[in-house]
Amino acid sequence: MYTIVSGIDNDKQRAAMQARTITDMPMHADEVEVVLTHSFKDNPSGASIAQVSSVQRAQELLEDAGLEVVLEESGNNDPAAAVLDFADEYEADLIVVAGRKRSPTKKAVFGSVSQEIILSTDRPVLVCGSPE
Repeated sequence: MYTIVSGIDNDKQRAAMQARTITDMPMHADEVEVVLTHSFKDNPSGASIAQVSSVQRAQELLEDAGLEVVLEESGNNDPAAAVLDFADEYEADLIVVAGRKRSPTKKAVFGSVSQEIILSTDRPVLVCGSPE
């Protein structure tokens, strides 16, 4: 089984782009498991990952392509750490993240989840382009 871990934020367009990138990969659907992760920074309503619209969209696209999907949520304030933890837990073969266009100043001030993941793992990381 080939395992892909993909961190999904709240943006439905980026989530769909990540899912389409995965489904476009040359692989047999019955041999792939995709673990969609989402980190809740603030979750006063107690929502679950299954209620996040961006995750629902990615899950729908992946399952329509015949891929097995697992949902994992985290209350970790550090989304990069959560993705890396799930990648370790599932012994991921690949991590898929969405990039977004940011100026160097914004990256310095706000950081970059994708960059942190790339620099903190020895697993392959696929960064999808920005839909913007």
